[in-house]
Amino acid sequence: MFATRFLDIPPLESIGGAVRVPGSKSISNRALLLAGFASGTTAIEGLLHSDDTRVMLEALAVLGCRFETEADRLIVHGIGGRPALEEATLFLGNAGTAMRPLTAALAIAAASTDSSFELRGTPRMHERPIGDLVDALRRLGCKIECLEREGFPPLRVSAGSSGLALEKPIRVRGDVSSQFLSALLLALPLRRDGADATIEVEGALISKPYVEITLALLERFGIDVEREGEQRFRLRGGQAMRSPGTFVVEGDASSATYFIAAGAISAVDAPLRIEGVGSASIQGDIAFVDAVRAMGARVDAGPAWLDVRRNRWPLAAIDLDCNAIPDAAMTLAVLALFAEGPSRLRNIASWRVKETDRLAAMASELRKLGARVAEGADFLEIAPPSSWRAASIATYDDHRVAMALSLAAFNPAAGATPPVPVRIVDPCCVAKTWPDYFETLFSAASTSCGSIPVLAIDGPTASGKGTLANAVAAALGYRYLDSGALYRGAAIAALEAGVEATDECALAALAARLDLHFDADRTLLGERDVSDSLRLESVAAMASRISALPAVRRALLALQLASRRLPGLVADGRDMGSVVFPDAALKVFLTAGTAERADRRHKQLISKGISANIVSLRADLEARDARDRNRSASPLKPAEGALLLDNSALSIEASVDVVLKAWEERRPFDRSPV
Repeated sequence: MFATRFLDIPPLESIGGAVRVPGSKSISNRALLLAGFASGTTAIEGLLHSDDTRVMLEALAVLGCRFETEADRLIVHGIGGRPALEEATLFLGNAGTAMRPLTAALAIAAASTDSSFELRGTPRMHERPIGDLVDALRRLGCKIECLEREGFPPLRVSAGSSGLALEKPIRVRGDVSSQFLSALLLALPLRRDGADATIEVEGALISKPYVEITLALLERFGIDVEREGEQRFRLRGGQAMRSPGTFVVEGDASSATYFIAAGAISAVDAPLRIEGVGSASIQGDIAFVDAVRAMGARVDAGPAWLDVRRNRWPLAAIDLDCNAIPDAAMTLAVLALFAEGPSRLRNIASWRVKETDRLAAMASELRKLGARVAEGADFLEIAPPSSWRAASIATYDDHRVAMALSLAAFNPAAGATPPVPVRIVDPCCVAKTWPDYFETLFSAASTSCGSIPVLAIDGPTASGKGTLANAVAAALGYRYLDSGALYRGAAIAALEAGVEATDECALAALAARLDLHFDADRTLLGERDVSDSLRLESVAAMASRISALPAVRRALLALQLASRRLPGLVADGRDMGSVVFPDAALKVFLTAGTAERADRRHKQLISKGISANIVSLRADLEARDARDRNRSASPLKPAEGALLLDNSALSIEASVDVVLKAWEERRPFDRSPV
């Protein structure tokens, strides 16, 4: 998962292959709640791993649920409707799919006990209205206190004075959020007086497909709900939640929309396959497929897969009532950028009470890209850009804003001249539902090598270029190439094979088949961890000698070039800014003095338990500098136009700041803080 402050996505030209979407958030958290409160043990397969499910799991654990992990499934030991504690505080982040149903479930559970539970979340959760659900529960006889502001979390639920009042129907508004109705449906089976319970919906019910998911899951867990259309729901007394044994979570249809859209835009030569969700889905957002077909894409479907490819181009504009697919409609707003003429998305007032005010957020960010946007109380009208702009997209801590607007990076398909990158601020917000979203996007998308940004860092031995480059790569969310490690890996292979440093032909053959790769913080030669061996002085000396051989450098060039992959690369080492990546957007050359470098190398070796003499280290560095400066193949010198950085007196953090500032000056985005 990207943990950077921002992520720059280069212009993306195509997409293909296959991707698998994670488990549905809506189904996952409903299944966890039902399995947690049910009697018996439930094995859940395909569960989404995200911030929302994490907070639900943590809350259920506090209430007494036990969990076991077996292969790719979670074993949930239910609490039979009775929390193990009579008093607890639950933190539910910004997860509406946890806050709403747990509020209802614990309020009803507390009504027949002496329990008291406090439910809290992030500052944004404390701004999301829950008053209609609170009012309905209070009329039912539940005791609920709003601890800071009436109608909003944080809340405290506790035992009421006279039990539940089920003689009259429980009334709940349907035009604010379907989660309020779903919360009541999920919670009412926990009542203990055996009476029937009836819910009546006031007004038009929005997001109806999510209620259908709730009803389908209740049936799987032994609860039958009688209904009269969309306005009246009756739960007969005497029913209890019971485990179905095994429950399989289907892939998330809302998450699939990003790749359905990407396929509609840029899957030209072959379809993009989306696995985990298809025509058999019970989720309302699968209706997004119909909308995309109406815009001109070709979508073939099986029970658990979709094949999507571009067909009509540009896409047809759309005018659609999106009441039933509010989450998916955000992706339609971005698809409108690729349409012929303005599109209108109607009946989306519920966007305003989500993780952020999504109507205002989407209007603002689409305008940054160059779109003309009209925003109403419950609609957006989007006309595609006449001129695309490189935009820094604010995400408002909203996962769907981040994922939907990342699709704007496919602007080459819309004829953007020139194609522009897209910056996603706070990309880690996607952890709410799909922590690996960007990794999945980059695994399927492609672009020309020249569009993938490169930052090259060079300098003499022990100048700290590797440490600096690694830190810069982490800050940008880019891939990291330690070219020195390639030469040191070749040196290890040569030393172990007994190849002399003067045998250029044999060394080049060995380098061409070098199986060196990086795994987290380890460097592997074949299957063997050689991270420590790379820093041995004997290895470094051998690497310095063989790196001067033209045939060896040519043999390793293909490995270096292959590391230029999405979303970008930070490469350190000789030739990076001159021979390998001469088009690097920024070239940095470190100029730390010999004394400082010898001291750094000494501390590094001592910290690893390797004995070293600082005087001999300095002499060796001076000799190596002279040899590197005077060799015929790739002599040590700054690349043309390189930023010279004396980091002798700078910490690694200060050096990173200098490089990032220089990098930012070369990016096409506005200069406002991120």
